[in-house]
Amino acid sequence: MKHTPLLEDLRLFCLVAHKTSFAATALELGISKAVVSKRIGMLEAALQAKLLHRTTRRVSITDHGEIVRQWAQRILDDVEQMGEAVTQSKLQPQGILRICSSSGFGRNRLGPALSQLARQYPKLKVQLELLDRPVDLLGEGFDLDIRVGVVHEPDLIAHRIASNIRVLCAAPAYLEEHGMPATLMELRAHQCIVIRERDQDGRRWKLLGPQGAETVKVDGQLSANNGELVHQWALDGHGIILRSAWDVEHSLAQGRLIRVLPSYRQEADVWAVTTSRLSNSAKVRVCVQFLQQWLQEKP
Repeated sequence: MKHTPLLEDLRLFCLVAHKTSFAATALELGISKAVVSKRIGMLEAALQAKLLHRTTRRVSITDHGEIVRQWAQRILDDVEQMGEAVTQSKLQPQGILRICSSSGFGRNRLGPALSQLARQYPKLKVQLELLDRPVDLLGEGFDLDIRVGVVHEPDLIAHRIASNIRVLCAAPAYLEEHGMPATLMELRAHQCIVIRERDQDGRRWKLLGPQGAETVKVDGQLSANNGELVHQWALDGHGIILRSAWDVEHSLAQGRLIRVLPSYRQEADVWAVTTSRLSNSAKVRVCVQFLQQWLQEKP
């Protein structure tokens, strides 16, 4: 029964065929002549063919040996090219880069950044999917998940790419009708517009305030799994929202929304989540570094 020959044995055989000497091969590799002879014997046994004629002074290649030498050289060349291709792919970003993110952040922040990334690296093929649900990176074939908020999965690697907080706010019309809450617990008596993103418990709001971390359970008439809808409902005067500062900054600056309990905030940094270290893939590493720089310059 034939066995698959070992790659190191094929490499050794090619060197013996080139030098026509076990002794010279052993000297170059720093091993004993007996080891060289043993490994060639194992290769011949695996292929069930005599590859070399042996004499006391030199070895010569047989007809079968010449066939093996030609194929072995092709195989070794292919292996070397494979290694070079892998090394190159680690250095130069290229190929398909599959990214997912939530709809609001993906549309308003990530989309413009990836537009510039594509210009800078023309060999990258960027595929972005906006999903307001939990994502299985490995199972669904994503290279990166750009998330806002805490990363809970212990088997994933999270790289922080931007600082961010969530703030409480509401439209002036709502506050005129229902009053401004004075404490966090008063939110229980208000209409709070809940967002159900990525399978999180949207009705339990944990915030940092003057007394440290506090949690309040809220409720309201409206809820959605899309941040842009929740933002719009707040502008329409339906209640209080807890949203990322980047999402509501323009509405706050224009006075269309007003901060509620401004001494409270929720930490919600932006993370690039991967299944492996950045050193393993140039396209993932370059994208994460690019997004860090982009979000720093365009907070």
